[in-house]
Amino acid sequence: MSYPIGSPGQPWGPAEVSAWRERLVKQRSYAADVLTAIEPLRRDFDVSEYGAVVSGGELFPLLAIRSRGWRDDLPVLVVTGGVHGYETSGVHGALAFVRQHGLEMAGRANLLVAPCVSPWAYERVQRWNFDAQDPNRNFRDGSAVPESAALVALLAPLRGRVLMHIDLHETTDTDESEFRPALAARDGEVFEPGLIPDGFYLVDDAEQPQPEFQRAVIAAVAAVTHIAEPDANGQIIGCPLQSPGVISFAVRSRALCAAITGARFTTTTEVYPDSARATPEQCIDAQVAAVRAAITYALAAA
Repeated sequence: MSYPIGSPGQPWGPAEVSAWRERLVKQRSYAADVLTAIEPLRRDFDVSEYGAVVSGGELFPLLAIRSRGWRDDLPVLVVTGGVHGYETSGVHGALAFVRQHGLEMAGRANLLVAPCVSPWAYERVQRWNFDAQDPNRNFRDGSAVPESAALVALLAPLRGRVLMHIDLHETTDTDESEFRPALAARDGEVFEPGLIPDGFYLVDDAEQPQPEFQRAVIAAVAAVTHIAEPDANGQIIGCPLQSPGVISFAVRSRALCAAITGARFTTTTEVYPDSARATPEQCIDAQVAAVRAAITYALAAA
């Protein structure tokens, strides 16, 4: 499978990145979908701008939602969404959780939610940012990716104090039809097709596994939507199962979002909105269920 930009075996340069960007069309509004949805939350939560991204002359403020009456003696719970802008239920699942359940931890824990880490990509339903960079391989100190650097700076003062961090993602059919072929072309590599898991699954941190925590989240989500089955090799996206619906990555070594807080309990969700067995609303509900279960388990174990 060839990609329409670049030459086989040659990584992209600025001209190819520009050609890739010119193919993209704005399909939705960060201001209308996210910033407007955050406004009513100001009644009960503290909302702050933790940075801004300028992409192609457009300014995107990056907002975080915090518990009002933050107490340094309480554990910290972090929810992130929209690291990849095209993963819609991550953004709207984070916002729905705050609306529906954000006050439930009052007096027990501090909540911090960054619902849309990559707004330019959200508007264009893309995985990468304006410069064809993947934020979810660049969450490290000194990151050259502005979306990643802003979130790292926001969370840096809390490092070592975070009890739980859940990062909300999706796996879609466009992973195989667009994003993985584009990645291979960008890096001058050969695209090798894979399989899209049909259902919800989790990614644990192989360097700090918490299998009981992952199983508790899967059990809660299974009441909302179906859990992904392994392929014929007993794997999900090329990884062996830790337990049903759970795989492991070296999250910290790969500079993925879930590792930046150093939390005791971490996980990355993956829901499949293109399944014939799930609706977009179910996917959002599954994200909310995952966040609630993660928080419940973490606070009980604290």
